[in-house]
Amino acid sequence: MVIVLIFNKIERRQTCNMNETNHAFQRLAGIMDDLREKCPWDRKQTIDTLRSMTIEETYELAEAISEKDWKGIKEELGDLLLHIVFYAKIGKEQGQFTLEEVINGICEKLISRHPHIYSDVKVKDEEDVKKNWEKLKLKEGKTSVLSGVPNGLPSMVKAMRLQEKAKQVGFEWDNREQVWDKVDEEIGELKEAVAIWDGSDIDENKVKVEEELGDVLFSLVNYARFLHTDPEQALERTNKKFISRFREMEAIAMQQGKSLHDMSLSEMDEMWNSIKRQKL
Repeated sequence: MVIVLIFNKIERRQTCNMNETNHAFQRLAGIMDDLREKCPWDRKQTIDTLRSMTIEETYELAEAISEKDWKGIKEELGDLLLHIVFYAKIGKEQGQFTLEEVINGICEKLISRHPHIYSDVKVKDEEDVKKNWEKLKLKEGKTSVLSGVPNGLPSMVKAMRLQEKAKQVGFEWDNREQVWDKVDEEIGELKEAVAIWDGSDIDENKVKVEEELGDVLFSLVNYARFLHTDPEQALERTNKKFISRFREMEAIAMQQGKSLHDMSLSEMDEMWNSIKRQKL
């Protein structure tokens, strides 16, 4: 009897939470209907005008995630959710799809892509899950395991996604030492290309340098994967560190009544190293 009461209480709580979520979602959809009907700015928007704003909101969410800013993450998720509802509203107006079709579509995809949860497929670990995911995508009509990597992704993010996709069919190094050997090899080829290009006006030589530099960066992204490190996040961490130290240099120079423009490279380098030592 006690167990039954406990289960009833849990079920009521889950139903209550679901009702609250449904109410909040319906409230947002209702507000979107009002804005689309009554607000001149919202009424004017199209999928094309929203596109750049959606990209901006996505980057703002990514920044909040990098900063572990949970308040910011909550706010940016709300902004992105608004964009999803906005696109769905326009889709309905254009007779293309409804918000319900968007939601049910992703539900069906998740169910079909997780047969180890909703069917009798067995998996050992997350790598098996990824491999099954790619196999199912091919069965659905995808022509390549690289399908689904958007052309518009930032190059470093795209490189990592391409490598992760290729890994699912076994196109992968065995260990990180092999990957570092590849980095060394690519750096050597870059140095050779630079030696040929240096002082040359031949465009082909410059293109070769660009290609070899790209190979170095691609292999470094691969090495980052083997270190279980996000290269985009690692580079952004360095960007922020550089900004912080450079601004501190500017502040110190100003306190000394100087400008960085008037200082020699050795003076700035000495100041930079002093700031770096203080941060250790």
